[in-house]
Amino acid sequence: MTQAASVYPPLEDRLIKETICLFDVDGTLTPARRSATPQMLQLLSALRHKCAIGYVGGSDLIKQQEQLGTPAINVSSLFDFCFAENGLTAFRLGQPLASANFIGWLGEDKYKQLVNFCLRYISEIDCPVKRGTFIEFREADLNIRNGMINISPIGRNTTIQERNDFNKYDNEHKIREKFIAALKDKFGHFGLTFSIGGQISFDVFPTGWDKTYCLQHLEHEKEVSGVNYKTIHFFGDKTHKGGNDYEIYEDSRTIGHAVDNPEETMKMLTEIFDI
Repeated sequence: MTQAASVYPPLEDRLIKETICLFDVDGTLTPARRSATPQMLQLLSALRHKCAIGYVGGSDLIKQQEQLGTPAINVSSLFDFCFAENGLTAFRLGQPLASANFIGWLGEDKYKQLVNFCLRYISEIDCPVKRGTFIEFREADLNIRNGMINISPIGRNTTIQERNDFNKYDNEHKIREKFIAALKDKFGHFGLTFSIGGQISFDVFPTGWDKTYCLQHLEHEKEVSGVNYKTIHFFGDKTHKGGNDYEIYEDSRTIGHAVDNPEETMKMLTEIFDI
């Protein structure tokens, strides 16, 4: 699966030197929880001949494989850098890099306090529908994310229409914003960050483990291949304060580009890189 990377120039030989484009996934490369179009993948392939490309998403690698890869093509072969869970699960040219773990950092007792509070709070939320998987983690074959937990007031087992309906309801009633305010009030001393992303959920992770976490992997690249990424373009749709693209969009190490949808991403790439 990683052999596809060999058709592109080595990182140090890309036409635009010391430059990488990083992309959020949902709302930037794909519609929320849906697949990238062939046109988007073709554009990214053309861009990869000019400079390095990577994505950074809050979701786990399995979901990103569903959205960006195919049954025959591993997503890690389509990008030079793949940063799942904000870079806590990371791949470089198809090979895994070191990872980190949320529960190991927080501790089981504090984790149980957090989960118990969330389940009680969710039980009292009034929203149009409720489905399953309200709290998601991902590790190996368990529903445990390495670096964060994802909390959904409606549950992640929803249809596309249910997601769209809840997103509209949440925009009016601020379900997620109020939930986060309650968590900050209760667990402010835990050193956690709460970040809204997508249509139906928000992420919880140790402060500093936002999408800027992935930048350390890029900084390390100069020790691996000699490439010093001085220009890091980031494209994302949740770039407002409280959105899960905000920190990396505002970071002094990146050039931030705010988009509303994948079509706008494609338009910007065409204009900036003449592809």
